Amino acid sequence: MAELVAFHTCPVRVYYEDTDAGGIVYYANYLKFAERGRTEMLRDVGIGHSDIWNSCGVRFAVRNLSADYIKPARLDDALIVHSKLLSLRGASIDTEQVVRRNNEDLVRLSVRLACIDYAGRPARLPSAIRSALEAYRHDVSRD
Repeated sequence: MAELVAFHTCPVRVYYEDTDAGGIVYYANYLKFAERGRTEMLRDVGIGHSDIWNSCGVRFAVRNLSADYIKPARLDDALIVHSKLLSLRGASIDTEQVVRRNNEDLVRLSVRLACIDYAGRPARLPSAIRSALEAYRHDVSRD
């Protein structure tokens, strides 16, 4: 997917625990890789999961996810998770992610994150989080 502009990259190494009996990455483990990529992207923006829980009373939960598995990764592969912030809504964030090996797409994911409160109900994105994400998206789109 050459048209994807990688706003954030996160390296991931495939360990034995990530593979199945056939020696390839078990499909669900790509979701863990994507989670790491999104978490590091948010951390780079200044949004740490525990920080926003303690200061704003919200967390992010995956609301919707679509994954297109193209090629398998194998034991010891060095992968890069490319994460892109697509849009901000009232109570959710849309992202696009690609897991790559040597610039070759292995898995493409579209993920909607819902902002939820202490009780697990939808909550509006706090203004501080929205501002940080909008500034990040604006800064990256100029590059």
